[in-house]
Amino acid sequence: MEWLTDPFEVGFVARALWGGLLVSAICGLAGTWVVLRGMAFMSDAMAHGMLPGVAIASLLGGSLLLGAALSAVAMALGVTALSRAPRLSQDTGIGLLFVGMLSAGVIIVSHSQSFAVDLTGFLFGDVLAVRNIDLVVLAGALAVALVLTVACHRSFVALAFDRRKSMTLGLRPGLAQGLMSALLTLAIVASFHVVGTLLVFGLLIAPPAAMSLWANRIPTIMLGAAAIGGTATACGLLISWHFGTAAGATIAGFAVACFFVSVLATLVRDRFHSPITLLKGH
Repeated sequence: MEWLTDPFEVGFVARALWGGLLVSAICGLAGTWVVLRGMAFMSDAMAHGMLPGVAIASLLGGSLLLGAALSAVAMALGVTALSRAPRLSQDTGIGLLFVGMLSAGVIIVSHSQSFAVDLTGFLFGDVLAVRNIDLVVLAGALAVALVLTVACHRSFVALAFDRRKSMTLGLRPGLAQGLMSALLTLAIVASFHVVGTLLVFGLLIAPPAAMSLWANRIPTIMLGAAAIGGTATACGLLISWHFGTAAGATIAGFAVACFFVSVLATLVRDRFHSPITLLKGH
C-alpha cells in the first residue's frame, strides 16, 4: 500500500492530485457536451488558439489567465462570424482560425529567449507546480461550470440532439450555442495554465467519450467522465512518480488509454450480449 500512498503524502503531488481532480470535474461537465455536440475539433482549436494571448501576456509580464481568456474569446467570436458565411463551412473556418492563431502565437513566442520552455509549458503545463491559489481558481471555475450546466441543461440537450426542434420549442439555439461555447472556454482557460492544453484536451474528450459508450443519461456520463478523469489523474501521477515520466503527458495518455479499453470492453460486451438478445427475441 505504501507504493500507492507515499507519493501523495508529498505536498506538491497532493496539490497536483487535487488540481487534476478539479480539472477532471470541470472537463466532465464541458466535455460531455463537446462529445454529444461533435465539437472536438473546435475544442482543440480553442485550446491551441489561446497561444497568442498567452504569449503576449508573457512578454508584457501580464496575467496569463487574462491573456488566454481574451484569446479564447477572440477565437470563439471568429468561429461564430465565419460560420455565418454562406459558402464557408464551420469546419473550414475553425481550421483556418486554428492555424492562424497557432502560427501567430509561435511567431510571438519565438521572440522570447525561452522559446522552447515557453511552448513546452503551454502544451504540457506543469501539474506538479500547482499552487493553493490555482486550486481556488479551479474550485471557482467548477462552481460556475456547475451552475451553467444545471441552468442551461434543457437548452443544451435540445441543441445537442436537434437544433431545429430547439428553435421550435423557443429555446433560442443561438444563445444556447454561445453559452455552450462559454462553458467550453471556461473549462479550457481555467485549466490550461495548471495542466497545459494537451491534458485539458485529453480530459475534455477521452473520459466523456469512454463513458458515453456505457451510459445513456447525460448526468451519468458527466459523473462517469469526472470519475474516469480522476482515476487517470491519480494513476498518471503514480506512474510519473515511480517511473520518472512527464506527469501531464502521462495523465493525458492514461485518459486516452481508458477510452480504448472502454471501446474494447463494449465490443466484448456486445459480442456476448447479442446472442442472448436474439434468444430472448425468439
